Amino acid sequence: MLCKNMTRLFLLLLSVMGFSVAAYAGADEEPVFENMQKRDSVLIGDQIRYGFRTTVEDGSTLEVAELPAVEGVEIISGFSLDTLKARRGRVEIEGSVVLTSFDSGAFVLPPYEVTVRRPDGMPDTLRFNPETLKVTTFPIDTATFVKHDIKGQITYPVTFMEVLPWLGGAVALGLCAWLIVWLANRKRKGVSVYREPAHITALKKLDSYRGKKYWEPSKQKIFYTGVTDAVREYIAARYGISAMEMTTSDIFKDLEKQMQDKALCSDLKVLFERADFVKFAKYVASEQENATAVPVAVKFVNETYQQEIEDAALGPSGDAGQKSEGKEE
Repeated sequence: MLCKNMTRLFLLLLSVMGFSVAAYAGADEEPVFENMQKRDSVLIGDQIRYGFRTTVEDGSTLEVAELPAVEGVEIISGFSLDTLKARRGRVEIEGSVVLTSFDSGAFVLPPYEVTVRRPDGMPDTLRFNPETLKVTTFPIDTATFVKHDIKGQITYPVTFMEVLPWLGGAVALGLCAWLIVWLANRKRKGVSVYREPAHITALKKLDSYRGKKYWEPSKQKIFYTGVTDAVREYIAARYGISAMEMTTSDIFKDLEKQMQDKALCSDLKVLFERADFVKFAKYVASEQENATAVPVAVKFVNETYQQEIEDAALGPSGDAGQKSEGKEE
């Protein structure tokens, strides 16, 4: 079905089936029309270009009267009007449209008018007779015609290039997983191999607090917190006591049960109680008290570590009494 706004273009171009000029008005030289397409029939579904060439006076315009559409005929490519060449005040113009039909039969094209308006305003009105466009179907030889089943979808073998991206992705994913596991194992081994003994870690931290730079009242809280935290970590590693989360009284309640040297435990307890006063009661320790803080902590770490070595040398069934008798002898 033709669109109504394309009707007059359609009929103008279908006029190539034959032009019969009925009248001209006041022209010194009549326009000349030439068919571009000589066929009067097409096969169903064929595309055919219908149009005309005309030579008019330079500056002239073409106007086409609006006509009804033709049922069964469709426009594939819309109307186009091109200037081919100009010479000696005359212009050659070509107009065409691509048509087709998907219904067989004869289609009568209604008459239409083309007006050539000259530069001086004088019109030349061209009236074209109706023409018939025949659309035929493909001839079928019923004597030899054989029906065939509809063919199924064509399948193609999978190529290596199609599998390659998936293979590459799988390899990359496997490498990433292996790298993560390898790094995790390496980190775990590194921690187990290079982890230093608890007494060494504690002595290093205590050594950083030697000197008088932390003895000022404004720095004493940092000083006593650092010293006691180093010892708390050592107690947790040496005796299995959760010293970092416990109060001073709770720590020494459990610590006194495991230590034989009560005097050493008592000196450390005095240090922790003083640290609590400094941290929570705004107590200002004296220089003498500050000077003894680190040595007391270092003494506790060294002597308890030495005691651990002696206990390990005796073994699980060792006799401490025999060891003391050997010393007396």
